[in-house]
Amino acid sequence: MSTLVAPTSLPPGLPGRPSWRVLAGLTLAVALVHVLVLGLAPTAMGPEPSPLANKFITRTIVIAPPTSDKPAAPAATAPVEAKPPAAVKPRRPRAPSVPRPKPVPPPEATTPEPDAPTAPPPETPDLTAQAATDSGAKPPEAAASAPAGAAAAAAGDTGDSPPGATAGAANPASGNIVGTQSLRIPGSVTLDFTATGQDGASPMQGVFGELVWLQDGSRYDARLTLKLLFSTIRSQHSTGRIGPSGIEPERYSESRKAEVASHFVRDQGQVIFSNNAPPVPLLAGAQDRLSVMMQLGGLLAGDPGRYPAGSKISVQTVGPRDAGVWVFVVGEEEKLSLPAGEYTARKLTRSPRQEFDSKLELWLAPGYGYLPVRIKQTEPNGNFADAQLRKSLPEGLAN
Repeated sequence: MSTLVAPTSLPPGLPGRPSWRVLAGLTLAVALVHVLVLGLAPTAMGPEPSPLANKFITRTIVIAPPTSDKPAAPAATAPVEAKPPAAVKPRRPRAPSVPRPKPVPPPEATTPEPDAPTAPPPETPDLTAQAATDSGAKPPEAAASAPAGAAAAAAGDTGDSPPGATAGAANPASGNIVGTQSLRIPGSVTLDFTATGQDGASPMQGVFGELVWLQDGSRYDARLTLKLLFSTIRSQHSTGRIGPSGIEPERYSESRKAEVASHFVRDQGQVIFSNNAPPVPLLAGAQDRLSVMMQLGGLLAGDPGRYPAGSKISVQTVGPRDAGVWVFVVGEEEKLSLPAGEYTARKLTRSPRQEFDSKLELWLAPGYGYLPVRIKQTEPNGNFADAQLRKSLPEGLAN
């Protein structure tokens, strides 16, 4: 039977077995010694190289200017420039030799030279004289006749275009479109009329009219009203601006029992009606039934000599429901005996061209800026209204 024997203890003089902590400490100590011996400690300092590198880069940028020191090389080339002067000396004597043979041909060239100067002088005055003649006479007549034909064509089936358009083109005084000549628009004024006429079987009596014309040089407002006692039986109203072509309406309306209006939409080149009638093309110098009287007066005031008796003026005239080209024939001066006194006036007549066209007669007073002093309108059925000036015009309006 075996017996257990207890381990014998080591003799007290011998060293014991080292622990793991002692071994780890020794290992670290050896490692540190190796680090110190091999000199690896400097490589562990990382932040120092990056700022140095940056400083080096900035220095390279600053170094760029020193490259300007290289101009010293061109200084070396300066002595090379001393060589050309020697070469120039042989060339200079040759140059004078060349001009000596040149004087010989000039005498030959002198013979054609007198011919050249003689030709241009006569040509230039001739051209300027022709240009002055053409610009002074022909263009205005051509400009006036061309629009007249265009306006007549635009009238189309309205029947307002003048018959014999070719004959009108031949006569420079006929078919002048409003706005092609100088105008003299009258200043603000109020004209008072007394009206007589016929409306069916009953004569028109006790009717008074008032034409108020206001303008400030850029815009205008015109209103013509006919009143019986204290009630307005008819009113016409026109507003717009005063532009390069004279009076340029923007809106026109007529009021009897209700108002009907037409609008001049210039950016679209159309006249649009409030009663939903089809729009019509807007022609140059277009007027409405009220502004046309003031525009015609401005035309005659601007250049009376251009419109002798028998001449014609074509104007697209817009009403509240339609538009057409109206042709006015300029007549002779007449002596009128009006309620306001005696006046001399030139008569303009728009004759009917279709079955339902009305006849319009205007008397414009030259002594008062060609303002209307009498207005007569006759309908196809025989009804008419004759408005005659009943208050004298201001003396300041006299020419």
